[in-house]
Amino acid sequence: MTQILLKNIDMEGLTSLEVYEKQGGYKTLAKAFAKKPDEVLEMVKASGLRGRGGAGFPTGLKWSFLAKDVFPRYLVCNADESEPGTCKDRLLLQKNPHLLIEGMILCAYACRIETGYNYFRGEFYDLAEITDRAIEECRAKGYLGKNILGSGFNFDIHTHLGAGAYICGEESALLTSLEGYRGEPRLKPPFPAVKGLYDKPTIVNNVETLCVVPYIVAEGPEKHAAIGTEKSKGTKLVSVSGHVAKPGNYEIILGTPVRVIIDEYAGGMRNGNKLKAFIPGGSSVPILTADKVDVGYDYESLAAAGSMLGSGALIVIDDTVNMVKVALRLTSFYQHESCGKCTPCREGTRWMWQLLNQINNGDGKQDQVKLLEDICDNMSFKCFCPLGDAAVSPVLSSIQNFPEDYQELIGAAKAAVA
Repeated sequence: MTQILLKNIDMEGLTSLEVYEKQGGYKTLAKAFAKKPDEVLEMVKASGLRGRGGAGFPTGLKWSFLAKDVFPRYLVCNADESEPGTCKDRLLLQKNPHLLIEGMILCAYACRIETGYNYFRGEFYDLAEITDRAIEECRAKGYLGKNILGSGFNFDIHTHLGAGAYICGEESALLTSLEGYRGEPRLKPPFPAVKGLYDKPTIVNNVETLCVVPYIVAEGPEKHAAIGTEKSKGTKLVSVSGHVAKPGNYEIILGTPVRVIIDEYAGGMRNGNKLKAFIPGGSSVPILTADKVDVGYDYESLAAAGSMLGSGALIVIDDTVNMVKVALRLTSFYQHESCGKCTPCREGTRWMWQLLNQINNGDGKQDQVKLLEDICDNMSFKCFCPLGDAAVSPVLSSIQNFPEDYQELIGAAKAAVA
């Protein structure tokens, strides 16, 4: 079993610099500093690493988009993990904070950045304390600060706690929050690589993405590129939740069939029930039916199946559940978390919640399903950020893939009236 991120994850004392160094920690710094920054960036490009936060954009290519010769420039780690079903970044921050710090240093060197920020969701105050202790150890050892290891390269990291808003997981809203304003998304373009934090070029990467970089530098990009599929390279942390015997975080090789993740990693379906549906990439991606369970868990295969890999949260649903209830629960979340900036999202999430609630409570009518579809159409691709599209995904996919569940509740309502 290939372990890049979870190797030694349960080792006692791994959060300390001493134990981390004994496992080879920070040896990549001297290796990277012996190269030019552009050479390190090319290593990441050649590795095939794609962003693990949701979009799956090639990491090295994203780094190369930084506006040329504009300084200062910033690195921001997105540790605002708020996607329902997702808890992989929490595990890395809690048990191996030095892996993230090492990845941030390597990214900063490759991109000629001297200042980094780690943006934690508000509920991660305990993880911020763990990371702060690790940062202090690194400063004392000379891994952070001025002239790191005599290389002439300067870099330091600062931690920032948000206020627990889901919208701040979107990179432009995160940057707005980091600047001290209300977390609301910005119109793009310009993208953060051109005009980001304090209007300067900024790289925003997810925790898991940055934690892969030390492996690439240590082992070489070819070794990373040899893992996974042709276009989805490496391993992926998958947070498996729902109706499985062993929910948890698992590191899988990209391309592993979803059935294998459910049956072999997560112990199969709970209580002997049958699989009805699964959400492969967190609550913001379309729900898939059980007959798609043999699809490979990678970016291209899941897209071809009608969904997305997203944040890597596999939510498993058994045949005891009516999918209207699933859509209602997720819509309730998105209604609450909408920042309110965009009318389609602000109003649409509320309307969808009201209609789904009526159907779920036995007060539904046939025309309300069509109305839900119309609302989804009026929200899709019409907002500043992907939250509006995320809110549409569970509703539209549940209507398209499980129409009988809606008819069951609407039929029960008609029978009750009769």
